[in-house]
Amino acid sequence: MSDWSFAVVWDGIAREAPERIAIACGARKVTFGELADRAARLAGSFAELGLQPGDRVAIDMVNRPEFLETFYAALKLGCAPVNVNYRYGPEEIHYLLEDSGARLVVHETEFGAPVRMAVQRVPSPWRPHTLETGDAYEAAVDKGAVVPGHHPSGDDLIFLYTGGTTGMPKGVMWRNDDLYVALWQMARPGSEPRDPIAGVRAGKRAATALPACPLMHGTGLFIALSTLSGGGTVVLIDRPGLEPHVVWDAVEREKVQVLTIVGDAFARPLLAALDEEPNRWKLDSLRAITSSGVTWSPETKRGLLAHLPDVTLLDSLGASEGLMTRSETTAGADIRPARFAVNERLKVITPEGTEVQPGSDEKGLLAVGGRIPLGYHNDPEKTDATFKEIDGVRYSLPGDWASVDADGTIRLLGRGSACINTGGEKVYPEEIELVLRSHPGVFDCVVVGVPDERLGEMVVAVIQPSADALFDETELRNYCRSRTAGYKTPKRMLAVESLNRSASGKADYNALREIAASLVAEGG
Repeated sequence: MSDWSFAVVWDGIAREAPERIAIACGARKVTFGELADRAARLAGSFAELGLQPGDRVAIDMVNRPEFLETFYAALKLGCAPVNVNYRYGPEEIHYLLEDSGARLVVHETEFGAPVRMAVQRVPSPWRPHTLETGDAYEAAVDKGAVVPGHHPSGDDLIFLYTGGTTGMPKGVMWRNDDLYVALWQMARPGSEPRDPIAGVRAGKRAATALPACPLMHGTGLFIALSTLSGGGTVVLIDRPGLEPHVVWDAVEREKVQVLTIVGDAFARPLLAALDEEPNRWKLDSLRAITSSGVTWSPETKRGLLAHLPDVTLLDSLGASEGLMTRSETTAGADIRPARFAVNERLKVITPEGTEVQPGSDEKGLLAVGGRIPLGYHNDPEKTDATFKEIDGVRYSLPGDWASVDADGTIRLLGRGSACINTGGEKVYPEEIELVLRSHPGVFDCVVVGVPDERLGEMVVAVIQPSADALFDETELRNYCRSRTAGYKTPKRMLAVESLNRSASGKADYNALREIAASLVAEGG
């Protein structure tokens, strides 16, 4: 068994190459030496508050260096970092603090009010400490003393709370060792991690990477962890939301090589900025754009590659509950929706527990093996439902439905929790959303099911039209019907100004379903 720990790896890189830039955020640059030193002293301050190995440290911040410093400090002390969605209000923060048992919340000044309200609701014996960025945070770094005696381990945990599509957030528990190896194998299937310190000593380094999505979610956090673990530089934009011009400015200024986004929710605004000002940025440093979590349409990929012909587009298939695989798209290639192949770690399993046979038209759940999380914190029932043993091998089944074509490639259908049952037929929203996004008049869309007396559920598309586009519901329905089965074609197309996606690019299906139901009832 291996025993990889992110903190141990980063400590080693800091000793070997202390002058390397670990984090770049605007004018601020943090070297590996500075990062390791500040994290060590911050861990000392955590220990002075009474935190011990095994305790949890909640982090409520946007993408700023203090996020990664706090994450690092927690690991150095043997504590589990816990992500907090910075859009959460007091109720959600309170739930997360109680569920995780966090002993400390490190938060931005801006988020102080909801954090304090949530903390006050925790009974006093278990009430967590709070530490605010700014003067208090810097004082904790300055006065902290390095904690002797603790050696971070591959068994130390990382909590990744995921809201999913239904219910309250669930804390996915990753061992350091399992997540480290899973991230390595995501890019290098079938291989085992090599000594990163030897690589740094030989002058090798990971690419400079910019997670345009929040560190509070897996997609952004995972690219940051893997970049630091290769001795690379993580470029951060310390403000909420996506501002395309700010992203492209940072790519140009920091000579970013890898940009990480979340599907069309990020790619379309970024593409629109390039279309508006095609000669504004010099982006020749960029080598790859990676995406995970949300559909990335072929039309958007073609647009990006027209501006960036030397860039490789990488679709990652994964979830907080397990990292799976990825596929590549380059200029000149046949651009289709991302396709992934069944392999020894990735299968499609029927509800009865058998493997879907290629070309059978059966539908099943994606199952990923190899290095996967231990389960959900405080939820053995959900753990048993998601993490199953199949033929003696433990798999994670996050809830993604798929079929397998005759050539062994996987056709993604979407999350079962979002599946629409209309007249006895199942409709997976992502399939229809891809069709609609290929229409020039559609900037973004979400497909939902609303109650219907005759059909059970009616398929409805909530559409954000393209700028200056004329919204024509009949024309859009005819366009969709010509490209998919009649029962899958939305019975209504409803225009809205914005889909109000989250900072991670995810749509709130429940809220959009309510909006759609209301508009349908009103005849809108």
